[in-house]
Amino acid sequence: MSLNVTVVAANRSVWSGDAERVVARTVEGEIGILTGHEPVLAIVAGGNVRITPTSGETINVSADGGFLSVADDVVHVVADQAKLV
Repeated sequence: MSLNVTVVAANRSVWSGDAERVVARTVEGEIGILTGHEPVLAIVAGGNVRITPTSGETINVSADGGFLSVADDVVHVVADQAKLV
């Protein structure tokens, strides 16, 4: 079982795919997401979103502003600005 993850900026898609884990910095602190996570909606603070795809190699995305939502093993990160680092 895996997470279906999508990261988008205001003007483009940055990354999407299946992942084992997502770690993001929110205004309330860092949040780690695994399969079966409770539904959540959080405001993304500036910083890296670390995605561990099912292939195993970590993807780092610099995200600034926006929000993160989790429901039914689907994770959406919608940022004002985002890019792969």
